[in-house]
Amino acid sequence: MLDNLTEGTLLKNCVQQILTNEDLLIQRNSIKTLAIELGIDSLECASALLYLLQSGKHIIPVEQKITLTLPPVIGQLNIKMVRYRLAVGSKHKLTLDALKRVLVEESGVDKNNIHNINIQDLYTLVDLPDEMPLDIFQHLKTVEINQQKLDIRRVKARNNKKRGNNHYRRGRHTNTKSGNKTSDHVISN
Repeated sequence: MLDNLTEGTLLKNCVQQILTNEDLLIQRNSIKTLAIELGIDSLECASALLYLLQSGKHIIPVEQKITLTLPPVIGQLNIKMVRYRLAVGSKHKLTLDALKRVLVEESGVDKNNIHNINIQDLYTLVDLPDEMPLDIFQHLKTVEINQQKLDIRRVKARNNKKRGNNHYRRGRHTNTKSGNKTSDHVISN
């Protein structure tokens, strides 16, 4: 009984310290999303997560890439978002909290308007509000996290058009009327 009491006190103290010192918006949204997807309430979801923590089971390997998609916050639905690529990733010891903190401090973006963070080994993709002022964009290129420049770049939307029948292939043209192939090079006599 003493062990359970001691563990309970330690857990309570740790939770109190986290609630006092940390911003848990990301975790709160993750639990809400997971609970909705599983069709359970948030308390059941949190209980299962605590069980995982206490049992020592690791469901996400440390080496695995982190992908986090936050649902849009109510009232922020009309903001057009743009995808950006940052030249810093997990190999540079980037964390979600550090990234959000730097973006908020250096660009002034609201932390609720940072979405779809995808941390890869050498780079990170993130959605930020459109219409970022040029001076802030240029400043973010030089900002560093763990001695690695963000070097922010806007990601162009993929063109989803299929590559049609390209009649011009290397060295030959296809005559569409007759189907005959002709050479690109003309030899004159």
